[in-house]
Amino acid sequence: MGRHRRTLEAIAWKYRTNSPWRDLPDELGPFQTAHKRLIRWAVNGTWPKILTAVLAAADADDDIGWTVSVDSTVVRAHQHAAGARKRGPKAAVSQPNTRSDAHEAA
Repeated sequence: MGRHRRTLEAIAWKYRTNSPWRDLPDELGPFQTAHKRLIRWAVNGTWPKILTAVLAAADADDDIGWTVSVDSTVVRAHQHAAGARKRGPKAAVSQPNTRSDAHEAA
């Protein structure tokens, strides 16, 4: 893993700082290398292997708790909030209640 350490540090820096790849500090190597390896490792399944190894090491050191807590809450939205179609006839649009000039003159 020694030869990939700098690349891992570069990838971690990029996501920790939320900075563009081009802002990668020089001491972490060329940004193109880190970006290409990130993509390559995603495609070839390296990231799941790393996660498995890290979890196994943490479990062996008793640094991880495996207690699982699952909770679910369901809140129904009103049908109009969900964009449901309205049923029935459309409401009539009322006409403005103003008098015309001709009506007032009479």
